[in-house]
Parts: sequence; structure tokens; C-alpha cells
Amino acid sequence: MRHPLALIGAARIGDLAWLVSVPHPQHVTVLPAELSACGGEWVRGGHRLDERKVALYFHGGGYFSGSPRTHRSITWRLSAAARRPVLALDYRQGPVHKLADSLADALDAYDCLLGRGHTPEDIVFAGDSAGGHLTLATLLALRDAGLPLPAAAICLSPWADLTDFPRRANSWQDPLLPASRVRWLARRWTSGLDPSDPLVSPVNGDFTGLPPLMIVTGSTEVLRDEARRVAERARLAGVPVRYEEWRRMPHVFPILADVVPEARLAFRHMGQFLRAVAARPASIGGSAAA
Repeated sequence: MRHPLALIGAARIGDLAWLVSVPHPQHVTVLPAELSACGGEWVRGGHRLDERKVALYFHGGGYFSGSPRTHRSITWRLSAAARRPVLALDYRQGPVHKLADSLADALDAYDCLLGRGHTPEDIVFAGDSAGGHLTLATLLALRDAGLPLPAAAICLSPWADLTDFPRRANSWQDPLLPASRVRWLARRWTSGLDPSDPLVSPVNGDFTGLPPLMIVTGSTEVLRDEARRVAERARLAGVPVRYEEWRRMPHVFPILADVVPEARLAFRHMGQFLRAVAARPASIGGSAAA
């Protein structure tokens, strides 16, 4: 994985995923989305969803792999928990494209949703790993531009620090994400950029004015400390935060919901968070550890 040709190969394998039929429950519907240049898919995890509302989802994959299709086990369950359709965005990725291209696609998709008549209060962001990074960067970019923000955001194991620092916590415990690979990817994607820029490393950002955040991580994953730091900085800025650190869970464990009971339970917690946001936005806060 630590060679440019490996990235190209992984990206091409990801492209082939669109040709594979990924099974999902009969009550789930998946339709192609063409509301922006980058496309994606609409995922509905059941019937009688509130079509006025939407969750904009950014998949993970280190900015070089993954797609809406590979993350359907998350998106259909998020749709069911949030009681709304999910737009899983097929944003541009490396090695051909840059971080700025991914961010531009995220901003464009949000603008398209507003253009379709969704109000900011009816939109939530969500993402995992690199998608969690894109979630935070998009929020900061919108805030800095003085644009309306969505109602809330959910980050699953967010990759929030792309500066060149060694990750020692859990470096030998996370079975899904090697610390050395994260560091190598960070160096590659930040080439020619200032790694400390909040749009590159959102953990360095000022979170003032952002909507309520839910951050979900595992106690044994290599990105755990970044999730903690995001939660701490957001709270210091006055942002309501629900932080959940699940015992002995690996990186982006909700994607394992087909086989791991804790992963299925996490979606119930996401639904509770979003209902709390809708009912009493100012009351969300504190820490919920599972």
C-alpha cells in the first residue's frame, strides 16, 4: 500500500465495485443520483421516510478507494435510523484528484440539495474515516463562507489530523487500519499544502458556530485520539457534542453491522441523537460512552 502504483490499483478496483451487485434487504431501495456532477446514489432504508429531510453521506476509504456502493451497509441503516433518505455522494478521489476536489464536490452536493428545496434545518451530514474528514472540512468551509449550515453532523472514526505525526495509541491493536499507512497517505495528500490548515487537518479548526456533532469511535482504533481531540475542541467552542467511544471496537465498526451486534446498536444511538437535535438542539451535550 505504500507505493503510488498500489493506490492506482486500489482506485481501479474501487471503480469495478460499481459493476458488482451488492445485496441489501428487500425493503431497501437504491437509486442513482444525478443531482450534481459527481453523482452518487439515493438510499432509502424503508418506507414512510420523511422525504423533506435528507442525510448527505461521505464514504471513507482514505481518499483513494471506496464508493457509495461499498458503504451501503452503513447508508441503508443510517436512513432507517434517521427516518430520511440518504444521498451517498460519489465524490472525486485520489490519486487523480486532490483534497480540494473532494471538498468542492461536497459543497456542490449540499448546494444542490438546497436548490432542490431542502432547508438547512432538514439536512444532516455524516461520514466515516476520510468521509468524516470531509464532513468536518465541509462544515468549516461553509461556516467560513458565511453560508447556512446543516442541522447536525455524525462522524464515524473521523480522520481529522493530516499533519505528519506518529500515531502511537492503539498502533498495534487496530486490526483494520495500520498507523503507518495513515501517516503515508497523509503525507501524500498534503503534498504542496499546509498540513496544519483546518481544511486539511480539521482538528486544528475553530469549531465556533458549527451544528451539534456526534462522534463515534472505537477504544482500540488508531484514530481514536483524533476523535477525542475533535470532541474536545468542539466543546471548547460551545458546540453540543455527543461523543461515543465503544469498547474494543475497531476502525469504522458500524460498517460491520451485518455481523457485530455493537455496530447495529450504534445506529440506534445515531437515531436518538438526531431526534434530540430536532427536539431540543440546545440540550445535546456531554459524553456517552458505550
